[in-house]
Order: sequence, then structure tokens, then C-alpha cells
Amino acid sequence: MNTVARLVIVLGLLAAVTAHLRAQDAGQPDQSPRAPETWKQIAFAFQPPSTLAEDLGQYRSPLVFDDGRSVKTPEDWRCRRQEILKFWHASLGAWPPLIDKPAIETVETSQREDFIQKKVRIEAAEKLKLEGYLLMREGDGPHPAVLVVYYEPETGIGLGKSKLRDFAYQLARRGFVTLSIGWPTDYTKQQSSARQPLSSLAYVAANCYNALATLPEVDPARVGVVGHSFGGKWALFASCLYEKFACGVWCDPGIVFDEKRPNVNYWEPWYLGWESHRERKPGVPSESNPRTGPYEQLFEAGHDLHDLHALMAPRPFLVSGGAEDPLERWKALNHSIAVNRLLGRENRVAMTNRPAHPPTEESNEQIYLFFEHFLKPADHPEER
Repeated sequence: MNTVARLVIVLGLLAAVTAHLRAQDAGQPDQSPRAPETWKQIAFAFQPPSTLAEDLGQYRSPLVFDDGRSVKTPEDWRCRRQEILKFWHASLGAWPPLIDKPAIETVETSQREDFIQKKVRIEAAEKLKLEGYLLMREGDGPHPAVLVVYYEPETGIGLGKSKLRDFAYQLARRGFVTLSIGWPTDYTKQQSSARQPLSSLAYVAANCYNALATLPEVDPARVGVVGHSFGGKWALFASCLYEKFACGVWCDPGIVFDEKRPNVNYWEPWYLGWESHRERKPGVPSESNPRTGPYEQLFEAGHDLHDLHALMAPRPFLVSGGAEDPLERWKALNHSIAVNRLLGRENRVAMTNRPAHPPTEESNEQIYLFFEHFLKPADHPEER
């Protein structure tokens, strides 16, 4: 055997070993020296209680093609994932082309503690300049980043009326680049004939990701998204429908359809229930106030949001559950765990729980540790 042949064989073996190790390690806790600092505090969140482990509830498995075939391999899953994604875009309305490099206009700049706070206007869609706040430390990058979504951008930076929703501010203090944006209500209403409001919001978030990715201070491979309540719904749809988000945190949005809980209100026309020729009064669907829009079709056909969750695999996500997302939501999350296991991944699906809907200091700390664990790897020691 000549030298070239030996070299080819050695390189092939090395490639095989490397691929195997990556498949084994990708979903495991970070083994760097800083891993115990975060992982030991959040590891519990990746394990459903024993009474709910493996309980798949009444949800249809995402590991079955529309024609009834089972998904048996990672290659099968790639095809099935496209089938699910195509279905949801067809159900909610197709997106316009994304803006590759959205313009970012700085309106004003101020120093805040040890980071810079910029009020900005972002080209978030055609004819939509969305106001928000960009927070970042000065210095070398690129750094991890998080998009924060809520009713208005001030809350995300700690200048709104609601407490413990200042995710952008708190993450900026921990070295993340953060962008806080609010709901462009006029835009989503105008677009309702083309797509449902939550889909339009996900499209806006995708363009905001693209805007962050153009910044030299940001590592495009390490961008997450987070929101609470309505913002949690927005973050859920954004991270599931746009795979460039590296991870997502959904803070008590109601992660499945649940008509027993009035605040899990995907049926409303400002979420998934918009219909051009029929209006309904706000509130839980009933005989006198029936379901409308795509929500009606999805619900009555037995579809649910667990299919969307599965689109995250193998990207990690955390449900910061409160009143709307209690422990029983593991029945839906177990389907995402099953998809990740098919892909050879573990520790990708997490949920924490608290009794009430509002965030707490403890639940927020868990959110920040989640982002630190998954977006601050060991080869970026300056960001620890």
C-alpha cells in the first residue's frame, strides 16, 4: 500500500471518528470548566417527571409522514421536517422573500452602565421600519445575541411598566448583544389577508435576525430569541419557523392549543383566527362564538403546536412555564424529545415551572443560564 493510499484511509477514519463524537456530544452538557456553573443549575429542566416521562398524550406523532409512513432515520426526518414546515406555511400564509441585509438606522446612542444602548429603526419588512433598542458592550466580537420580543420595546430594556420582563437589559449585562422590539400592530393587520398575524410576526423576527447577523459584533451562529406571554407566542413561532435562530425560550405562552385556558388564546383574530368574511367576539370558542380562520381548521383536523416544536430539533429550547404551561405540557414536549433521540441528541428540550403567569427572579435566572450554556461555548472565555 503506497503512502497516498494510507493517508486516504487515515483521513477517512479520522473523519468517521470525528462525526461519531460530534453526534454523541452535540446534545450533551458542555464539558468545559464553566459547564458546572450553568449546567448543574438547569440540568433538572431537561428531565420530565417520572410520571410523565414517555407519556405522549393524545398528540399525533410528528414522526409519521402524512401518508402514514414512519420516520425511521435522520434522512427521513429531514424530509418530514420539510413536510411539516410546508404545511404550516400553507395553513397560515406564505412569507414574502426575506430581507438579506436589513438596514439599521441609529436614532440615538447613550452609555448605560458598561454597555451602549442605541435606539434604532430596522427594516423589518417591506415598507416597515420597526423601532427598537440595540444593547451591546464595546470591544471585540463577535458575541452571542438574543432577540427580545414583546408588546413594546421599552419593557425588554427595563424601561416599561412591567417588571421582570427586561430580558434584553439583563442579558446585555451578561455580555450578550440584544435587540428589543415591539408588536407592529398596523403591519400585522394590513398583512392579515395574506397571512395570519403570528406568522407575520415570525417573519418580522426572521428579518430582525438577519439584521443582527449583519453586525460585526454578532456571531450569526449564536443568536437566540425570547419572549413572555404574547411575546412567548411570538418567540415560539419565530424560532420554529426560522431555523437560523440557534435556540429559543418561550415564557408561558401556552405551547399547545388548550381551550380550557382563556389566556391560551390562539383562536383570536390577532393570532391565528383571522378571517376576512367572518368575525368573532373575543373569548373562548363556543357554539355561539365559534372558531374562525386557520385556527378552526387546524383544531378540528387534530393538528397542534407540538408539530411546530419538533421543527426546533436539534436546536435547544426552553419553556419557562407558568400558569399557562404546567407540568402536563411534557406530554407535548415528549414528541420533540423523541425527534431529538432519532437524531442522536439529548438534553435539547427543557421546561421549568412556577405557579403564576408572571416571570419570577428564579425563572428569569434559569432563562439567562440557558442562554449562557448554549450560546457561550468554551472557546469564547471572554464571554463567561
